Amino acid sequence: MKNVGGFPHFQEGGVAVKKLAVLLVTLVLVSSMFGALGFKIGVVTGTVSQGEDEYRGAEAVVKKFGKEIIHVTYPDMFMQEQETTIGRIVELAYDPQVKAIVVCQGVPGTTAAIRRVKEMRKDIVFVVGVPHEDPEVIASAADVVLEVDTPGRGKTIAELAKKMGVQTIIHYSFPRHMSMQLIAERKDIMEKTAKQLGINFVLVSAPDPLGEQGLTGAQQFILEDVPRQLAKYGPKTGFFSTNCGMQEPLQKAILKNGGYYLEPCCPSPTHGFPGSLGISIPDDKKGDMVYILRTIDKKIVEMGGAGRFATWPVPMNMLFVEAGVDIAVALVQKKTSATNLNAIKLIVTESAKKKYPKASLQVRTFSPLKNYYLFIHDSIIFGVDKF
Repeated sequence: MKNVGGFPHFQEGGVAVKKLAVLLVTLVLVSSMFGALGFKIGVVTGTVSQGEDEYRGAEAVVKKFGKEIIHVTYPDMFMQEQETTIGRIVELAYDPQVKAIVVCQGVPGTTAAIRRVKEMRKDIVFVVGVPHEDPEVIASAADVVLEVDTPGRGKTIAELAKKMGVQTIIHYSFPRHMSMQLIAERKDIMEKTAKQLGINFVLVSAPDPLGEQGLTGAQQFILEDVPRQLAKYGPKTGFFSTNCGMQEPLQKAILKNGGYYLEPCCPSPTHGFPGSLGISIPDDKKGDMVYILRTIDKKIVEMGGAGRFATWPVPMNMLFVEAGVDIAVALVQKKTSATNLNAIKLIVTESAKKKYPKASLQVRTFSPLKNYYLFIHDSIIFGVDKF
């Protein structure tokens, strides 16, 4: 036996062996062309300014799968630019190698885009995380929908406020969000539970970041309003905002003026906290939630915020992008079905545990929609809990 071109070559039966060598070379070339999957997946997220967690999730899957992931973003002003969002999703389907598209957040226009793509190519699988459109609407178009158990959080956030010693909850939102079915339901449940627990509940209308004042105006409102509410209701006031762009100024205002922070709108250790606390996460630690939680905890305690800030230990929007890609792969490869609750839960939980080993997610479907999955996780309080 001698080595020819990197492959073992037997002189006996040389023709057959040479054919085998050619076949092996061909397989290597095909593998290098198509990568680990053999197909491409489109990933659509907001920009860093509108939703950093999902953007970072997209970066992680690009790093994992390379050129097999095509990452595009929808516009910051997505309400006014729905056709742009639709166009960017539809454009992905023109690539015949794209077999799945993951969208997070599922902003308005996502359903229309999916239906337009399905008219062209019924073979493309869609996984949508954090939909803005009504459940029945998005579930009728997407193969799988992933969402935080928004209604369930109405109860858990009020219970968290009671645990933290909060006497008044300030709920910041605006008409666009209050028109969303699950967000409105969460507010109603939160208000009802708060009253049952003896907590005052106050609904405060804030500027819509997609309105005339823009994100800057909305953030300035939060910075100015928190001290007003604390002066009115006292230091045992807890705050919750339904908008991603408001989280960082809300955290800063509470650190400066007092009060309690009752979790981000999109539960995550990285939603607002690094920016509000001036923390820089090293590249090699960006997926390590234990490291990030401990770093945030140390900073909050140093700044006098112990017992006053809470979150989930798992970055859900980031998780929905990364687990969404894994679900898309399983669906394309027909390893599971879109309505297999146990399989979907397993995929999402395994992805969560890579970030936070003690992750323990509960999941249910939004009845009667068997492809619409709602996830919930227990909260942690900085300066109190260990992780």
